[in-house]
Amino acid sequence: MCCSPQKNCCLCPRLIEFRKENVKKFPSYYNAPVPAFGNLDAEILVVGLAPGLNGANKTGRPFTNDYAGDILYPALKKFGLAQGNYGKTADDGFELIDVRITNSVRCVPPQNKVTTDEVKTCGKFLIEEIAAMKNLKIILTLGSVAHNAVLGVLGYKKSSFKFAHGIVHKLEKHNLIMINSYHTSRYNVNTGVLTQKMFEDVIKKIKALL
Repeated sequence: MCCSPQKNCCLCPRLIEFRKENVKKFPSYYNAPVPAFGNLDAEILVVGLAPGLNGANKTGRPFTNDYAGDILYPALKKFGLAQGNYGKTADDGFELIDVRITNSVRCVPPQNKVTTDEVKTCGKFLIEEIAAMKNLKIILTLGSVAHNAVLGVLGYKKSSFKFAHGIVHKLEKHNLIMINSYHTSRYNVNTGVLTQKMFEDVIKKIKALL
């Protein structure tokens, strides 16, 4: 079972063109579909939007060298879901504990905006990933795009599961719990949509549910 696109994935024309541009501009970057971070036997799956241009697209690891990771990774460590020092590189030795992190779309999109078709196309890898996680209990979706992507690949009506920060959804057909959080993006934090405490409260809730 393949849970991630090949490095030369050619499924999304717009993303391919952007990748070619970035190979020329940033030849030292990873510049390819970014694989998930963490083990498949984890009980928690964190689903984000897409790699950041100078974050995961540079380092080859989700949320790494990105402001969003500066919020995500320390919170996971604080609650015993990670260990080591987050050094913002893929080889920093930072390790996740019972957590796996992925994105709805695996390639960096222009202006950090994905299309509905790109989410749908990349959904084949997300559903394979979920199916391969035999111990999976909780899915944490960061933002509405990830929320809708998970519902889409699992076959749930989006209208029945409204996105709201901190809300807990029971996906009964799959015996899973989905928890929403606003994305840990710089924009959300700078505008006060999300605070460190708000995000940590979500992680605390996940720990309690486990």
